[in-house]
Amino acid sequence: MISFNSFYQQIAGNRLNHWLLTLPQQLDDWNRNHLHGEFSQWYKAIDNLPSPEQTTVELSQKVQAGLAEEMSDGERKKLEHLLMKLKPWRKGPYHIHGLHVDTEWRSDFKWDRLKDHISDLTNRYVLDIGCGSGYHLWRMRGAGAKFVVGIDPTQLFLMQFQAIQHFVKDDAVNLLPLGVEQLPELKAFDTVFAMGVLYHRRSPIDFIYQLKSQLNKGGELVLETLIVDGDEHTVLIPGERYAKMRNVWFLPSGKAMCAWLERCGFSNVRWVNTDQTAFEEQRKTPWIDTESLQDFLDKDDPNKTIEGYPAPKRAIFIANA
Repeated sequence: MISFNSFYQQIAGNRLNHWLLTLPQQLDDWNRNHLHGEFSQWYKAIDNLPSPEQTTVELSQKVQAGLAEEMSDGERKKLEHLLMKLKPWRKGPYHIHGLHVDTEWRSDFKWDRLKDHISDLTNRYVLDIGCGSGYHLWRMRGAGAKFVVGIDPTQLFLMQFQAIQHFVKDDAVNLLPLGVEQLPELKAFDTVFAMGVLYHRRSPIDFIYQLKSQLNKGGELVLETLIVDGDEHTVLIPGERYAKMRNVWFLPSGKAMCAWLERCGFSNVRWVNTDQTAFEEQRKTPWIDTESLQDFLDKDDPNKTIEGYPAPKRAIFIANA
């Protein structure tokens, strides 16, 4: 079982204390009834991680914990062996005592695209919805955020986060195994990130309202999603699969996405970046053992998915509640 007592103690003394009305029961139910079949193996791997002395944590330019010289070669081989038990590693990269966890996604590329467009995170309460293993949580903390919460229902991602937390040791950064539909209307965060999630939601408008209900008045939404070319009325509804993904429902144009945000009551809507996903950003590595971008695109035309749709193009939108 995972203990969330430290998180409860922290929010009891901050602006999220009203979350205690519902959260402990949800997470107790999760611990009792919803653990993945491999959870005990993942937990054992984390429990056996080496615990060397460390002198450095770097989160502003990358996610790094510890120095190579603080861990013996034997300990580093053990570390690699144990972290490999938590594959596939999707989002990163991480640098742990000289070990490079070369994840499928270079999530630092996305961070570099958005960091100069968002409000200064210093002293802000930040929520990241669909945060994966939490790579961007650490970068948000490194950018000065006071308190960072990520939610993602995928249990492997929680265990990967716990593995990194084992070395970083920062109680102001937390990941909870929840979906957005399980959140009450907290209306407490200064910034809410939702990156790579909207197209997985069956009702994108309801999802946007859920995001809005987590923000305090004037708070900032940072939304990144797949888009297609077109006017404000253009929305692609794929068939059974898009780039081999089954759960892709709506891909709006950039103009349509702006219109959705405005329709949901957001102001100062800005479309700040568009970028077609490149092979350098999403690729196979020894840390995943699964297919990646090159397998999802037409081998004769990388501008199309294997199903014939436009290749993945991602855009970043920023707006205020």
